[in-house]
Amino acid sequence: MSQAVPEPVTRLIEALSRLPGVGPKTASRLTYFLLRAPDEVSLKLAEALQALKSQTRFCSVCFNITVADPCPICSDPRRNHQMIAVVEEPLDVLAIERTGSYDGVYHVLHGAISPVNGVGPDQLRIKELVGRVAQGDALEIIIATNPGLEGDATAMYIQRELSGKGVKVTRLARGLPVGGDLEYVDAVTLTRALQGRSEL
Repeated sequence: MSQAVPEPVTRLIEALSRLPGVGPKTASRLTYFLLRAPDEVSLKLAEALQALKSQTRFCSVCFNITVADPCPICSDPRRNHQMIAVVEEPLDVLAIERTGSYDGVYHVLHGAISPVNGVGPDQLRIKELVGRVAQGDALEIIIATNPGLEGDATAMYIQRELSGKGVKVTRLARGLPVGGDLEYVDAVTLTRALQGRSEL
């Protein structure tokens, strides 16, 4: 950075640039916005960041982000604890919860197997999932990893790890989006929709 930019400004721009989806220009805009904003805006942001790091943790059961351990989902007796949806990230839990159609519990892997990025099974929470299944409460594991090479590789690895453990392993259905036109659907999605067709 130029010597015309004070060091605290440079440090914040560099820190913001490390966030996913935030490039140097966006980081600069955010930094200069915070400089011009009233003090309480910056202070509230700083307090929120501090609280994020000091008050949140991973649930010891499902590894979702929580304040209380176990998390509200794992400790809810109304949830179906015999059905576990395995997701890659905490945001995936939110996506499924928004549907209002799932009453089971979750297991968050915190990523997917990706040899290109140096992420193997040992970097994920797969051993903990196998341990949960070994306790004997789960009857069905729903693999809800993202469609694609990494998600599919993770799903196949989990399926192999759980093979012979007396639990049903299923995968989220894939197919056509509601309101989509066949002519715009990619070949892989269309093939999977044909393979996964159901009787009317």
